[in-house]
Amino acid sequence: MFRKFSVAEARNLIALAIPVYLGQIAQIAMSFVDTVVAGQSSAVDMAAVAVATSFWIPGIMFGQGLIMALTPLVAQSIGAGDRKQSAHFLRQGLWLAAVISALLMALFSAIAHTLPSWGTMDAVMARKTSEYLFAILWGVPALMFFCVQRCFLEGHGQTRPAMVAGFIGLALNIPLNIIFVFGKFGLPAMGAAGCGVATAILFCFMAASLVFFVRRTDSRALRMESPRMAVLARVARIGLPGAFTMLNECAAFALIALLVAPLGVVTVAGNQIAMNVSAFLWMCPFSIGSASTIRVGTLLGAGDMHGARNARRTALFMTLCLSCVLSVVIYFSRFHLAALYNSDPAVIQMAGLLLLCEVFYQFPDGVQTNTLCALRGWNDTRAIFLISFLAYWVISLPLGWVLCMTDLLWPEPLGVLGFWIALNFGLSIAGLLYILRVRHLEALPLEAMKRKIGK
Repeated sequence: MFRKFSVAEARNLIALAIPVYLGQIAQIAMSFVDTVVAGQSSAVDMAAVAVATSFWIPGIMFGQGLIMALTPLVAQSIGAGDRKQSAHFLRQGLWLAAVISALLMALFSAIAHTLPSWGTMDAVMARKTSEYLFAILWGVPALMFFCVQRCFLEGHGQTRPAMVAGFIGLALNIPLNIIFVFGKFGLPAMGAAGCGVATAILFCFMAASLVFFVRRTDSRALRMESPRMAVLARVARIGLPGAFTMLNECAAFALIALLVAPLGVVTVAGNQIAMNVSAFLWMCPFSIGSASTIRVGTLLGAGDMHGARNARRTALFMTLCLSCVLSVVIYFSRFHLAALYNSDPAVIQMAGLLLLCEVFYQFPDGVQTNTLCALRGWNDTRAIFLISFLAYWVISLPLGWVLCMTDLLWPEPLGVLGFWIALNFGLSIAGLLYILRVRHLEALPLEAMKRKIGK
């Protein structure tokens, strides 16, 4: 499988992947700052930020998943030498972002206005959660504008601008949070809502910072253009399955957290630690996968199917090598990692057990993440959605519940460990199916490939 590994291609992938990874780190750091600053205000403010995040993050991820269709489309245009078409995708992407923003703002506004009357949480926490949601929704258009520009630049093989914007946001995050949360320079102390205001402002700064890079790449790219329904329909057709795939994963992990809740505090805490570590480590294969999407899309646009296959194989080889390193690190540091989150010996033991599953989880997760991203370069998002749905909702969740709660397949219920075993199995199946799918596409004749990416 790896006889076509290319050192030159590996250099290209690393140059693209490192800024993506650092940009992801900056985003996680901003979320961490929000939590810490809100916690310094009060426990209720911190809880309100956490609850509000569970409302708005899935919507934002869905919007971003839809817009991500622009990256391979732009990359294919650049590979074909059609810079005018790549700018056309950017301008149409802005119209799509405007529609997504309007829908998300309406949704968040409805939640913010009705949440205090739901009666499902403490009245003060409900009010603060509502205030945070109402504050942050004004930053949604800027965030979607940022995502469109980021996809345009990444399609051009420029992943550093988004990293720079992320660190600009991180640099401003602490002072803005302090100003609005605690009330400085004559402003009132806003608590949780201050985090929302600060984040909305950050989104504006980040979007504005990318304008500079877009104009430097193509001085006419951001000029006005009327919406073209055929192009918008094409982007939506490619992007919607990818967006639903992201919801698939989010909803599956959220459901696992709910299903293990009756098993006790130690189990819930240990599972949360393992999932948090898993999410952090996932950024590594995702970064290489994002680079793979760009390279595969660009090479396919240039009609170089051999080069696209070589890029995909090289990225997969790099991911498996990285998985080996991460697995060794997790194995020897799993209890130390757990201790960073909690000092309870029982919780540390539980998290350490689940992180042992994470050692093996690195390989199927790395393969499926990397190959999934290569399929994005082919605009093959419908297959991604179907395989993702099968892996999580048909295999992992039902099998996990049986292993967790019953003795049908094991002498005794395995508890939350059963879900992690099932995830390993489900993602292994997904990785195999993704590889079979991409190999099928790579065997297409050149004209069939052009028809495929041109749909």
